[in-house]
Amino acid sequence: MHIPKLYREEDRELILNFLKQNNFPAIVTFDGEKPIAPHLPVEIVQTENAGLTIYSHMSKANPQWRTFGGQEILLIFQGAHTYISPRWYNHVNVPTWNYMMVHVYGKVRMVEGDEFYSLLSRLVGHHEAHSNYRLESLPQDFVKKEMNGTVGFAVDVTRIDAGYKLSQNRNDEDHANIIRELEERGDVNSVEVANGMRGKRAENSE
Repeated sequence: MHIPKLYREEDRELILNFLKQNNFPAIVTFDGEKPIAPHLPVEIVQTENAGLTIYSHMSKANPQWRTFGGQEILLIFQGAHTYISPRWYNHVNVPTWNYMMVHVYGKVRMVEGDEFYSLLSRLVGHHEAHSNYRLESLPQDFVKKEMNGTVGFAVDVTRIDAGYKLSQNRNDEDHANIIRELEERGDVNSVEVANGMRGKRAENSE
């Protein structure tokens, strides 16, 4: 992903939080003829040596897992994004788009047996944190049958490209105008971008 220096995000903690909040990325591989990219729920795990591993699973009927051998894969995590009107500036300009986007690259290894069971158990436990539903409470022959129809995998991350284009290049007056207009527009993406802009400007002024 091309990211101008002004918009490149390097704050690791901010990026990790973003990945966890937008944990349904497109997972891009090449099947020999074309790119393929299903969206899958993922778990983000920091490793002891300050590395990062992303866990997921898919139906065994999905042929994508057969493309994993030997190639680096791309995971696209998309956050809030929205149109920015040139009417919001105090000078003549052109339309643009603000966004928060992270591309993650890594090598895949398959996850099986007890490690796969633990992965699924963590996933269920995370999303069912306020209920009593647990993988361990289900009939284990049923769980085993369901697991036989799925494939678990882990992506050991090799590179992260994070782009936060949040009007960093605008003067204070235009920046404030954009935030006001986005908040008045009121949709979820506009409000999240406005919040991101406000946070980024505060961070850069420290």
